[in-house]
Amino acid sequence: MLEYFKQVRAELRHVSWPSRRQTTVFTVVVVAVSLVTAVYLGLLDYVFEVLIQKII
Repeated sequence: MLEYFKQVRAELRHVSWPSRRQTTVFTVVVVAVSLVTAVYLGLLDYVFEVLIQKII
């Protein structure tokens, strides 16, 4: 078990971690894309709901 954690620690030293700025920018991009997707799907849902109501 101890050997496993030593190997994990050694592997984590090889990881190229993003900077704080990169992390912030990527987070903002993910949130923005999620919001745009939510608005788009919400609008589609509304349009289809109105069309179905007119058909019925």
